[in-house]
Amino acid sequence: MIKKESKNVSRVKRHEKIRRTLSGTNETPRLCVFRSNAGIYAQLIDDVKGVTLASSSSLELKLKGNNLETASAVGKDIAEKAKKAKIKTVVFDRGGYLYHGRVKALAEAARENGLQF
Repeated sequence: MIKKESKNVSRVKRHEKIRRTLSGTNETPRLCVFRSNAGIYAQLIDDVKGVTLASSSSLELKLKGNNLETASAVGKDIAEKAKKAKIKTVVFDRGGYLYHGRVKALAEAARENGLQF
């Protein structure tokens, strides 16, 4: 009998593969996205220093529901926090998730509010 890996194990493997080539600096931090059943989270990370420069989440914004509007609000908030930190360009790390649905909504909202990937 062949044992199939779970979706999350596959996602973590994809994320590790992506992270071998992606890295954020102080000038162009990594925009890391994490998606859970309860919400969506975004962080701007400087991998050189190992520091989170800014973060936003649906829990922090006290948004109910788990949908595209929530993801868009988080994307808008992280872009505004990046502007305050004088960050214009980022490297997008989708966290092993498909660029679809909530991840895509977050990325597009961040782009519309001034972040460049």
